[in-house]
Amino acid sequence: MMSKHFVSHDTFVIERNYNALPAKVFAAWSDPEAKGKWFPKADSFDFRVGGREFNQGGPSGGPVFTFDACYQEIVPDERIVYSYTLDMNETRMSVSVTTVEFKEAKGGTKLIYTEQCAFLDGHDTVAQREHGTKIMLDKLGEELLNKSTIGNSHD
Repeated sequence: MMSKHFVSHDTFVIERNYNALPAKVFAAWSDPEAKGKWFPKADSFDFRVGGREFNQGGPSGGPVFTFDACYQEIVPDERIVYSYTLDMNETRMSVSVTTVEFKEAKGGTKLIYTEQCAFLDGHDTVAQREHGTKIMLDKLGEELLNKSTIGNSHD
């Protein structure tokens, strides 16, 4: 019996204000050590247009998740655009295009995160993805408040 394949498309936008300058928030995305403090640590990280970011992991005894991203555009301190796939074990869950914008705002940075998703065969939903992304962006905010962790060599 053949399984039914289908795609659902969705887009979500999350805005966050951080009490740090755009260069520091950008560094939290572009420096592998800094990013590893709030995002799953990369097994490989090549931050340039055409470069890849790759990580595999998951809960102990649970499924292995694979994040495989390719940077499409980078404008330092202003914008990052990347496409990525997310797999659970051997199953492709989604393909996404993500844009992260860093806008100067009073006292810091307004970050605008936009993800356009193609969810495959019901393996993930926009609600789950948005929820997980909000948790990560909140964790980024906590790291930015900890002045010793991100970007001090560039301040």
